[in-house]
Amino acid sequence: MASIFSQIVEGKIPCYKIAEDEHHLAFLDINPLAMGHTLVIPKKEVDYVFDIEDDAYLALFAFSKRVAAAIEKNVTCERIGVSVIGLEVPHAHVHLVPINKIHDLDFTKKRVELSQEAFSNLASEIASSFL
Repeated sequence: MASIFSQIVEGKIPCYKIAEDEHHLAFLDINPLAMGHTLVIPKKEVDYVFDIEDDAYLALFAFSKRVAAAIEKNVTCERIGVSVIGLEVPHAHVHLVPINKIHDLDFTKKRVELSQEAFSNLASEIASSFL
């Protein structure tokens, strides 16, 4: 069965899209650690990030860098933290999280709650800054 992320790529499940190209998709995490918490995935389903072929791995992180720049233009933060955990969904993904201190990347902390309207507006704002 296709992962939830593959279903998002196929359009079977909606998302708050930030950016997309032929090989990657970036969208807001619906259970975010912070405003602007974004997931970046390869469209090709590969479970473990270190199983991605070298060229595709480098392209994933280059795409993530561009997404991070767009987030920084729209969300006040010290930096964009990066995390690749890989246990929650069997589809490689990069977490880009606006942070101000190291503990902002604690995945056990209480999540930020946003309305659908807030998610939509934030996704549009970040997407408009994606280059």
